[in-house]
Amino acid sequence: MRREALISLILVVSILSVYWQVKDHEFINYDDNVYITDNPQVQLGFTSKTLRWAFTTTQAGNWHPLTWLSHMLDCRLFGLNPAGHHLTNVFLHIMNSILLFLALRWATSAIWPSALVASLFAIHPLHVESVAWVAERKDVLSTFFLFLTILAYINYVKRPRKSSYLLVLFLFTLGLTAKPMLVTLPFVLLLLDYWPLNRCQLRREYVLTENETGGSLEPIGKKLSPLKLIGEKLPMFMLSGISCVITLWAQERAGAMSGLDIVPLKWRIANALVACVSYIAKMIWPQNLSVFYPHPENSLPIWQAVLAGLFLIIASIIFIRLAPRYKYGVVGWLWYLGTLVPVIGLVQVGEQAMADRYTYVPLIGLFIIIAWGLADFVNGSRRRRNLLTISFISLLVLLALCSWKQARLWRNSVRIFQHALKVTTDNYVAHYTLGNALALQGNLVGAMMHYNEALRIKPNHAEVHNNLGNALALQGNLAEAVSHYKESLRISPRQGNTHRNLGVALDRQGKYEEAMHHYLEALRLNPQDAQSHNNIGVTLAEQGKLEEAIKHFSEALRINPNFTEAQRNLENGLRLVGKETRKNPGVGGQ
Repeated sequence: MRREALISLILVVSILSVYWQVKDHEFINYDDNVYITDNPQVQLGFTSKTLRWAFTTTQAGNWHPLTWLSHMLDCRLFGLNPAGHHLTNVFLHIMNSILLFLALRWATSAIWPSALVASLFAIHPLHVESVAWVAERKDVLSTFFLFLTILAYINYVKRPRKSSYLLVLFLFTLGLTAKPMLVTLPFVLLLLDYWPLNRCQLRREYVLTENETGGSLEPIGKKLSPLKLIGEKLPMFMLSGISCVITLWAQERAGAMSGLDIVPLKWRIANALVACVSYIAKMIWPQNLSVFYPHPENSLPIWQAVLAGLFLIIASIIFIRLAPRYKYGVVGWLWYLGTLVPVIGLVQVGEQAMADRYTYVPLIGLFIIIAWGLADFVNGSRRRRNLLTISFISLLVLLALCSWKQARLWRNSVRIFQHALKVTTDNYVAHYTLGNALALQGNLVGAMMHYNEALRIKPNHAEVHNNLGNALALQGNLAEAVSHYKESLRISPRQGNTHRNLGVALDRQGKYEEAMHHYLEALRLNPQDAQSHNNIGVTLAEQGKLEEAIKHFSEALRINPNFTEAQRNLENGLRLVGKETRKNPGVGGQ
């Protein structure tokens, strides 16, 4: 136990040395606004209304109520101070690293390979995105429950009881409500049945092939046929199926899925093959990491997809052929490929080709191959062991330095998206988001430059037209702003915020009837749009319709009690109505 405690302490210190800096980081204006800074439901914390919202909303294109609840808890504890939100992610990453170490240690009895896997998981640069980005709470939170589920499963295998199995199902369900990527966990447990738990009876006579460093010498629990092991996990597969259906429904409802007419199947398959190999390359040489990688669509050279496919096929054949002697190899390889399936892009959600955060769980499989492969390599040789120990300590220090440097890039929106533009080409999302960050700083000229560059790359990007219209409106160029708002609505008519912005511009031009039309359309598309209620109230007040205006100000405050502008407008409206009543006591007396 002393060695386990010491290794856990080293993991904690290593992670804090890399990530303690994030307490001084800002929120990022890419998804952090959706989850926290522009989300009044989350900011309100725990109320009956917000709890109901967390379990029913499909905002952000997912159904993950536990993730929403965790953000609500942070808002209750820390308000909108980003330090607390960031450190919660760091704490969860620490717990994940320790739980991964304990799970492997418990299942295999091999302490140093387990420690090496946990160390690589803890400090690899590809995992920085999941930890340093507050919006990726769903990653670290769901993985926390993934490891708890694995630990509960190992306990169930060692001591089969109904209560132990129910605990596995309960923890798995919690993980699915944090992020649906856990749908592959039943498959992972089947892999663990093969190795290191050795529960899978593939033939009548069982021959031990593991050495003392490679894992358990004896099967943990009763050996079962593959069909029985699959049957044992049918309730988990059913939960995964339900989660998949809910997720597809949520993504379709949120408009997050791209149809085959936009991203054809052949493009998706080609990109998926290249992405699988690219993640391996970035694991080995973690350079040019980006918060967003543009989808190559039809510009991906066919030879890259063919070579990637051949590499994956050959590697799979090698690991399968070596499976009787090196079980950990095929388990690690299938862990990597299998857990990537939900995010590999065959069902295209979002506009990215790949994402560093998608490797948070899959890379564990490759780390297992590395750790247990090295254990076999040094077995019985003190010289090899000493040489590899020094080499890997040096490698871990180097990885920690790279991760520390990568985490620095997440200090604010400008820095992380400027970096994205340096390491990628034709990155319209980076131009667009950097433009938003510059606009918030008041640098409208810089913002417009990046908006125009984003439109050069992708002319039919509705949100860019909308935000370019905002920048033009702030400069007083209302006519051109209206033109961009209308172009945005031509591309995507169901944008409530663009209808609202167009209404504001028309209102400022004195076109009250047109403005009111777009405000009402914004409310039709989003009945909980407090800003549109406030804007309607302002327009009505300008026309002298104070009592109708007061109703809309009140509704805006009901939706968002912290809406200070609506509160001020309501107070002014009530004061003016009071003056009218005193001037003419008969008004409103009936």
